[in-house]
Amino acid sequence: MVEEILFELLHAAGRFFMNPLLYIILLFSVLLGYTRVKRERKHFRVRMHEGLTEFRALLKESWLIALVLSLLIAGAGLVVPKGWIVLFCGFMLVAVLLFRYQSGAPIYAAGLAALVYWLLGHYGIATDWPVIGWTYTGISGETAVTVTAVAGLLTAAEGLLIRKYGARDASPLLLETARGLQGAAYRTKRLWLLPLLFAVPGGPVGEMLPYWPQFTLGGTSYYLVFIPAVIGFEHTAKQHLPGRVYRGYGKAVFATGLGVAAAAFLGLWEPLAGWAVLALGFIVRMVIAITNAVRENTGNFAVAPRSDGVVVAAVLPESPADKMGILPGETIRKVNGVTVTDERELYEAIQVNAAHCRVEVLNREGELRLCQHVIFRHDHHRIGLLVVR
Repeated sequence: MVEEILFELLHAAGRFFMNPLLYIILLFSVLLGYTRVKRERKHFRVRMHEGLTEFRALLKESWLIALVLSLLIAGAGLVVPKGWIVLFCGFMLVAVLLFRYQSGAPIYAAGLAALVYWLLGHYGIATDWPVIGWTYTGISGETAVTVTAVAGLLTAAEGLLIRKYGARDASPLLLETARGLQGAAYRTKRLWLLPLLFAVPGGPVGEMLPYWPQFTLGGTSYYLVFIPAVIGFEHTAKQHLPGRVYRGYGKAVFATGLGVAAAAFLGLWEPLAGWAVLALGFIVRMVIAITNAVRENTGNFAVAPRSDGVVVAAVLPESPADKMGILPGETIRKVNGVTVTDERELYEAIQVNAAHCRVEVLNREGELRLCQHVIFRHDHHRIGLLVVR
């Protein structure tokens, strides 16, 4: 029995690497870094992070969550229709190719895949397409439970990723303020790859475990498949700094996902209730995205020019400014004893004592502090400060 399970897992891994979605995700994660670097150099003449940052974080930040979800989904026997898996991958592929990752929430792909799957069966146009692995097994009450539960779990995972990593590596850009000056906004545009293990009807895995699967979809044999599920996220923070924005954003998405996953089991009582939960989760996730976008696009900039100093938009990693603990949103009042009010004066003041830099900083709470650091020859000539102007 153990050998059969291991053999089927190897087959599942093979299917994972044969999925074209995987390679498109890898390619577009590289393109994300390229477009970010191009934008940062346009606005600040220097990049914040290297171009492969998004590619390297693609799986690094999400592999543990993917492992837990695979254990929950496949381990609990939440069997999903093979046709739904094909449609789910298709809608995720569309979201990636659009390059607008406001549409990259997994519940969108899951909900649309469920709707199209039902329509194909309802209008009698569902057929088997062996080339892409499509098969239609019909809609049942258990399908409403499993698909909705999977969508909820993926949404909860999305919330965790946004909360933990949404603010990390947020890319600064300059936008025009109401006074015609330039304030700083922060754009987060990410892809996260989650290799997920699913059980689908029609394969060699039979009664290997006495309890599995709990949701059979009318079948008695199954096979395992890894799919490269992808979570796309895009948001621009303007009125608040990213750390504050994404804590609340991620918490709201996580709570939505848990609610959908828990309520999915209403489908055992009435299948329409399960589908209604999925539709409600779809709408709530959309409302969260819209309300956060509207909130950040109205009101004043959190980081905007001030008359009493130079406002920091971002700090280059590992730079002298980073080692001094200077943060975005803080104001540089003096450098080496010289009062500064714009970028040119800041640069000139740094040259007063290029070997040892002393900076007077007004923090976000309006408190003054003195920072100092030895500047080495290889350090950035502006000590790693990106400022609004």
